[in-house]
Amino acid sequence: MTTTGKRQIQYWAFALGALILALWFLGDVLLPFILGAVVAYILNPVAEKLESKGFSRPAATALITLSATLIFVLTALLVVPAIVSQAISLFESGPDLFNSLSEWLSKTLPSVFGESTTLRSVMNSAGDVLKERGGEFLSTAFSSAANIIDLAMLFVIVPVVAVYLLLDWHRMSSTIYGLLPRKHEPVIRDLLKKIDKTLAGFIRGTGSVCIILGVYYAISLMLVGLKFGLVVGFAAGLISFIPYLGAILGGLLALGLALFQFWNEWISVAMVVGVFVFGQAVEGNFITPKLVGDSVGLHPVWLIMSLSIFGSLFGFLGLLVAVPLAAIIGVLIRFFIDKYKHSELYK
Repeated sequence: MTTTGKRQIQYWAFALGALILALWFLGDVLLPFILGAVVAYILNPVAEKLESKGFSRPAATALITLSATLIFVLTALLVVPAIVSQAISLFESGPDLFNSLSEWLSKTLPSVFGESTTLRSVMNSAGDVLKERGGEFLSTAFSSAANIIDLAMLFVIVPVVAVYLLLDWHRMSSTIYGLLPRKHEPVIRDLLKKIDKTLAGFIRGTGSVCIILGVYYAISLMLVGLKFGLVVGFAAGLISFIPYLGAILGGLLALGLALFQFWNEWISVAMVVGVFVFGQAVEGNFITPKLVGDSVGLHPVWLIMSLSIFGSLFGFLGLLVAVPLAAIIGVLIRFFIDKYKHSELYK
């Protein structure tokens, strides 16, 4: 390896180390700014679309800001309180749900779930634990979020950062490209385009899929008459960024609640199952191919591992940057594999 190559590796290693240290020590401070950058990245295509329609960049930014503010306020006032209320009620209903399930299992499989069996005692205690720990989990989650983030700063800094970045997006992009090493600019530009394609496919495409599925599941389950349908549907859509996981977990939970609520009303139970079957069919054949396509390139196992690693290392901020970093690492790994396959060592 040449001296120049070694020096470049040292520079990139130093930059990576500085990034890790910044996330480690300044995570709480950086969080609102990273959230603002994510919001600006998501909304940038909308601004470019408005520009193509004849809007100036400031006018497009103002229109997007007003629309996003209106949507946020309506969601915070109408949807969030209902979801929190149903989540608390679901945890409080845990003992009744588990007791009913254990009674049904003891009648169906008496040798396995009989009165004196270990599994029956575990089922009986699971509901009480869920009720006791569920509310504590919710309160801890909210209090932890409040400890990590100053909510006042969050609601002020994030929109301000997003607006400024959205307004100056083209100028910042030109500045960044202008700072790239001239010799390696074409290669770095190509890598950045691939990373952007992967991130756009996941954050914008998969994010849209999650929102669509969450709204569909929540509304459909409420129309069927399922208790806690709003929170179950919303949760199923929220975790649908991992393929099939949202439908499986949400479907099992909805089915359990449906059996408890609609016992012997098999049409209603079948309708709950049909909501998830139809949702998966439409999502797999129409929504995901249209919004995401084949641009993501993030394997579900790689995604779960990234979320686990970065979440454990950097907390909530780690979860936020896990997907972008996973996309970047994935693109770089594919780049180096391609270089290796064209090297003399491989041949």
